[in-house]
Amino acid sequence: MKYLSMFWLAITAWALTLSSPQIHGTFARPQIFDRYGCEGANLSPSLVWQGAPDGTRSFAVTMFDPDAPTGHGWWHWILYDIPSSVRSLPEGAGTRGHSGLPAGAKQARNDYGEMGYGGPCPPKGATPHRYIVTLYALDIPRLPVSSRASALEILTAIRAHTIAQASIVARYGR
Repeated sequence: MKYLSMFWLAITAWALTLSSPQIHGTFARPQIFDRYGCEGANLSPSLVWQGAPDGTRSFAVTMFDPDAPTGHGWWHWILYDIPSSVRSLPEGAGTRGHSGLPAGAKQARNDYGEMGYGGPCPPKGATPHRYIVTLYALDIPRLPVSSRASALEILTAIRAHTIAQASIVARYGR
């Protein structure tokens, strides 16, 4: 029994977790998109994580809406090459014109066609959409993608190098 409890502690000690003070089942108003009839400030949420497994060399963050009426979902945020020493992002870090991204971190173009974060803004009257914010622990310090890589190329590289991940799921409708 002693060995079993030590084994259990070893497993739970490496559980990657992700949290945000702005995301509690839905989004706070500042995180909502600021155009197309949405009335937020388009500030990326602050994120905090812990429990990165051994071998983590960098992190990536994505925010995806699988319910968008596009047939393939909607990418709201793709952030990668976050140094392995980082354990949080401040509110607004991924928003154009704000500071707070860690040195070396890069952002991809979202499905709004902009670099960085683009908040929730589902069609008016639609059933609330699900938004999945995912943190990935990666086994390499930098993704092997060019500065002009597409979102698909970046996401493929993220998935190929993921050793752990944690997500927050929230809903938002208007």
